[in-house]
Amino acid sequence: MPLTRRTALAATAAGAAGAAGALAGATVRPEPAAAAVADYVIRHDQPRQTILGLGVEIQSDSIGSGNNGLPTATTSVPHDLVASERTRMYTDLLKIRDDRGFRYLRLALGLYLRGLDSTQKQIIGRWPTQLAELAELIAVSGIEGVSAEYWSPAPGWKSNGSYVGGTIASTDPGWLDQYGDAIVRDLAYLRDNGVPVKMFSLQNEPSIDYVAYSCCSYSNDQYYKAFKAIAPKIRAEFPGIFIHADAENGQRGRGGALIRADATALSQVDGWSFHRIGSDSNDQLQNNYTSDAAGKPVFSNEFEYQVPTSDWKMVNTAQSIMNWMTFQNSPTWFWLHALKPTYNSEASGYSLGFWRPYDDDDFTKYPNIAKGHWDYNPRNFNGIHGFVKYLPWNSVRYHVDEGTQRTEQRIMAWKTPQGKLVFAMTNRSLSTVTYTVDTGSTRAFQGQQYTPTARNTNLTDKTGPVLTLTLPPTSVQFWIERL
Repeated sequence: MPLTRRTALAATAAGAAGAAGALAGATVRPEPAAAAVADYVIRHDQPRQTILGLGVEIQSDSIGSGNNGLPTATTSVPHDLVASERTRMYTDLLKIRDDRGFRYLRLALGLYLRGLDSTQKQIIGRWPTQLAELAELIAVSGIEGVSAEYWSPAPGWKSNGSYVGGTIASTDPGWLDQYGDAIVRDLAYLRDNGVPVKMFSLQNEPSIDYVAYSCCSYSNDQYYKAFKAIAPKIRAEFPGIFIHADAENGQRGRGGALIRADATALSQVDGWSFHRIGSDSNDQLQNNYTSDAAGKPVFSNEFEYQVPTSDWKMVNTAQSIMNWMTFQNSPTWFWLHALKPTYNSEASGYSLGFWRPYDDDDFTKYPNIAKGHWDYNPRNFNGIHGFVKYLPWNSVRYHVDEGTQRTEQRIMAWKTPQGKLVFAMTNRSLSTVTYTVDTGSTRAFQGQQYTPTARNTNLTDKTGPVLTLTLPPTSVQFWIERL
């Protein structure tokens, strides 16, 4: 039976309730001085949440280096890529598996889609082919659709008449009614141009109004009133959509307390989204994000590094995915950017790969990348690739008993929709570590290893039920049951 959004959310909410109690009693022990044997038991009798799939953002319009300003140039992907490189991006970076890869494409409305109609109140493509390019990306990559999220409403709805800074112009009921209708039209424009809309959030980081790119701040009262007026309109037009708030601090962010106190408004929330940008993955192990979530799932819809990436960060990224899902019962997780331009200073920490725009003549950086071409950023991509490849949409996580709960080595297990058992293990330390894992399966397991420099390396098959597995320093392994 196909999994619907409602059944997925029900499974996630049920898992979150159980995880909250388990987390409260959990103890986190420091990493021992010498690596020791770690014993784990995969509990086939303890299914947890349904994992919908992962998301990634796309820079489909220009932004200044260091996020400084909104250039008039059309520097973006897939627009800048030659035809063969577009196809390679769709099938190698985004699709990853033969059938599908990333599920959601995070689309920054008012930033990476910021063309305007004559009234300055509707967001449209900024050049004639922009929507067709996005539609092609989605169709060829197999992505289900976009997570549409405003970095700023169209300027005609802003207090300052600009994409940058300011807030919404009013919270009067009649004004909000018109504003909500305009947002529905923005999303319908995407849908009608071949860009399916699967998720929605009212405002990215609604506490911020001081950056040099598109933004819009909301007070608690503004966010609550706008959300309550607009969310029902979105759901009426897009019945299966996943609506999340507040795309910064979840239920603890703008309007969160007011929404949770209002049953009607709360009924429109499908999940709470957080930004814990570049944080140590121990944060999700040590802190409880579900305790005040009113039974709604919580998840990270933006993760990246504000400074250049590193070997340690490659494993930390993998552990961020695992710990959000293991300790917070998250149904999804988003990386910030698929590709970033070779000349943007933030590219190393933000991207899964780099592309060279046609106005970049500085080949002292990334000399192997020709104009209109792209290449991987391995220390970011290698931390994510295995989860997109071996964690199919709508897989179900299973609890793992941990004899010792470690911070530098983590484990997560799941079953694919076809019933195949998969588990991931990490070693973030500088020492080799050996795991003993009771898989509960007598079948053979195929092993794949990731390091900062090598991706999806084949390991020798091992047969269960108990596997003894050794991980080198700074590595991630996936073990896939052979059916």
